[in-house]
Amino acid sequence: MYGFTELPSGLRIVTARMPHLASIALGIWVGTGGRHESAQQNGVAHFIEHMLFKGTRRRSAARISQDIEGIGGYLNAFTDEEQTCFYSRAVASKLPELADVLLDMFQGSRFTTAEITKEREVIREEQSMYLDQPSESVHDLLNAVQFIGHPLGRPVIGTPKSLKAIGRSELLEFFALHYVAGTTVISAAGDVDHEALVKEIRDRESGFRRSSRPAPIPAPKIRGKPAVRLRTKDTEQSHLAIGFRTAPRLDSRRHALRLLNVVLGENMSSRLFQVLREDHGLAYNVQSSVSAWSDCGDLVISAGLDDHQVEKALKLILGEVKKLCSRTIGKAEFERARDYTIGQADLALEGSEQMMMWLGEQILATNKVTEPGKIRDRIATVTPREIRDAAIDFLRPDHVSLALISPRKSSIRLEGLLASNLA
Repeated sequence: MYGFTELPSGLRIVTARMPHLASIALGIWVGTGGRHESAQQNGVAHFIEHMLFKGTRRRSAARISQDIEGIGGYLNAFTDEEQTCFYSRAVASKLPELADVLLDMFQGSRFTTAEITKEREVIREEQSMYLDQPSESVHDLLNAVQFIGHPLGRPVIGTPKSLKAIGRSELLEFFALHYVAGTTVISAAGDVDHEALVKEIRDRESGFRRSSRPAPIPAPKIRGKPAVRLRTKDTEQSHLAIGFRTAPRLDSRRHALRLLNVVLGENMSSRLFQVLREDHGLAYNVQSSVSAWSDCGDLVISAGLDDHQVEKALKLILGEVKKLCSRTIGKAEFERARDYTIGQADLALEGSEQMMMWLGEQILATNKVTEPGKIRDRIATVTPREIRDAAIDFLRPDHVSLALISPRKSSIRLEGLLASNLA
């Protein structure tokens, strides 16, 4: 089902053959993102993502879109803390066209001064859009307090100040240093022939630079005490995000942590949803999520609610956190969480795009493909005791941070609540 080839340059190609599908998804992944930037470069990887759509030596910006959409496909990209991906999807017979456009973007983008000037304004509007959405920007505020002074604490999209300082030379320098063969993975899923794709890529291998790049700055040490960051803003709701520093991507406790998150706040059956929304009617949306990077991770609880209810909600949230540390969850609740997690893992790989994403992330993280069945089997072996142990390890007062966007002027009361309710 899976194919993997590493070319002499270090460029890696991974495929999943799914012959029952009519489509194919193709992605070019680069193991670089926001955490590889200095403070002065903040936002440069995201800026580069935009610029690869703005014209090559062979295609205008309009032609890039036309050549994909004109064959019934679509094209997109994203940048996060440790990776950037450019991807496309169409019917399987159009693989050569998808590959040609994506490789042209990657190898032939021009980075003209005129397009850089225009795109800087587009990104500035994107920044403004996020700042106008406190439910989104509260997560950047949380990162800033969890990873103070570190690239993980800065927004991937950059800031107005850093964006203004990024010019053509900064873009080209960062691109030349980080977007090289050894950091790049090409992944494809759907009705794809591995050897045919390898030939397609091998013919263009010389267009990928061969060099090493500097390693990212290690994640900062855990602060050792609760921390709170408030941004006063005239909003209809207060938006809070509570973060607990957790485990790296490949930590042995990651599967227990995943189930812990399901129990705590991932879905409508979760404790936080039931307590805050169903029992007390405090929030329309409350949830938790886990993120993991190469050397650290976090679990984040977020909610939007009336400012007068923030203290009550915080006490209820921290009460549920403490229960996970003090009591082993019951059989029925455990089995629901386990079966939900396994079912979601199966559903997540049904389509060509989802499988292509999973492959790219796997190779960047581990340089191998782990069979989904093996991951399901490992999840199935997690015990309620392991979940409680993970809660004890991570849901601690010395691991916690709180970010709040709210009309209130002071966070002093919240600092006390955070410390006392987790003690």
